[in-house]
Amino acid sequence: VLNQQEVFQILDHVDLSGTSGHRDRAMLEVLYSCGLRVEELLTLKLSNCFFSEGYVKILGKGNKERLVPIGGTAIKWVGYYIEKERNHQLILELCKDFVFLNKRGSRLSRMTVLNVVKREALKNGIQKSISPHTFRHSFASHLVEAGADLRSVQEMLGHASITTTEIYTHLDRN
Repeated sequence: VLNQQEVFQILDHVDLSGTSGHRDRAMLEVLYSCGLRVEELLTLKLSNCFFSEGYVKILGKGNKERLVPIGGTAIKWVGYYIEKERNHQLILELCKDFVFLNKRGSRLSRMTVLNVVKREALKNGIQKSISPHTFRHSFASHLVEAGADLRSVQEMLGHASITTTEIYTHLDRN
């Protein structure tokens, strides 16, 4: 699990000057803001983003749909990505509804997301071994640390059983 300072250090230092900087920042913001699994991020569709209402519809494990709140900062960065990068690239017809795309206009791979996460952590001097799932764990841990109801966290994460969510109760609540 990353602490909040480490999460913000990664988010705030993504290099936006590259051809995929805004996409990478938006991806990381959405991973942390929504606590998504990497596959849920990769299959997130524009038609399932309800930004004015502050939520996204996620198709999770077992094809179960759930509504997940998304923060204003993540919404802002997805908007920047769409405006500054996505709108200026050729997109394959089959991929037009997916939010996050590669440079060839098709869906991203799990490996691309993993490489972005690892690169940004390393660049920021974070020595922990992290993956995209680390952002999901950090999201849930920070909610529980802040006093969020475990059932609410369970619903946001899409856990079928509360016992899966209970791993976050080991945290020291201040």
